[in-house]
Amino acid sequence: MAMAIRIHETGGPEVLRWEEVEVGGPGPGEARVRQTAVGLNFIDVYHRSGLYTLPLPAVLGSEAAGVVEEVGEGVSGARLGDRVAYAGVVGAYAQARLIRADRLVPLPADISDRTAAAMMLKGMTAQYLLRRTCRIEPGNFVLIHAAAGGVGLIACQWAKHLGATVIGTVSTGEKAALARDHGCDHPIVTSREGFVTRVREITGGQGVRVVYDSAGKDTFDGSLDCLQPLGMMVSYGNSSGPVAPISPLVLSAKGSLFLTRPTLMTYTARREDLLTTASELFDVVRSGAVRIEIRQTYPLAEAARAHRDLEARRTTGSTVLLP
Repeated sequence: MAMAIRIHETGGPEVLRWEEVEVGGPGPGEARVRQTAVGLNFIDVYHRSGLYTLPLPAVLGSEAAGVVEEVGEGVSGARLGDRVAYAGVVGAYAQARLIRADRLVPLPADISDRTAAAMMLKGMTAQYLLRRTCRIEPGNFVLIHAAAGGVGLIACQWAKHLGATVIGTVSTGEKAALARDHGCDHPIVTSREGFVTRVREITGGQGVRVVYDSAGKDTFDGSLDCLQPLGMMVSYGNSSGPVAPISPLVLSAKGSLFLTRPTLMTYTARREDLLTTASELFDVVRSGAVRIEIRQTYPLAEAARAHRDLEARRTTGSTVLLP
């Protein structure tokens, strides 16, 4: 048995329950992992609220690090005692869990468990956004919404490392300073100024090559107006709510734009892609090009408080829950 945060119905943070769950032994292809650090992400809110549906009851969470306690038949990529991490597999809000062994990534000795839990989902998201969805090249203008958030701080640093001019939106002056310290050349405080006007000013009227938008409803239409002709709109989150349906004619009228709605799960579905994505992330972190900022920690049992703070925009950078 182990303790876990589980929901029996969807709703607000009050539906999160700290309760005992049966873990059991691993089946074929599985590993049992004792978890030492768990990442907090906005997708956890989507699962809790019911925006993204899960079979109930469900243990939330999609990112964690820990130690392999036991492996099932046929497992070759994980051994007893290995330090591992993962992202994109629901069930992380627990002291221990079963997981498909081919979803586990071995942790280098110089990457701590807390750092791994803080960066696997967010960092691998940044990797596929910047290196695969729209491959950033020197001289590109990019716009990153929620630049002081978990993905935002990593993406700003990585995009700057790749030679881009980075524009980011934030909600406060404090967050603007944080984003600037992490590679954002032009933080825009949206409570003071319109981001579309500022983006056009910064780029001399040409617009940006790509917008990385995790906010959704509140920023989508304005983001399209920030793009240069043939630019790409990457909508990868819904923190302000889901985007309304859009006619393809809007994309043609605004400059033959591209629109995509990617997910980490698709980009890392093949094990070789998962390992390559994680390896690139480890490399930029170990080189110092990207710093992982753990700005908040909470006991896992207090996940409801962490959710409230996340939704109220009281968090910055990465948040780690400690089992």
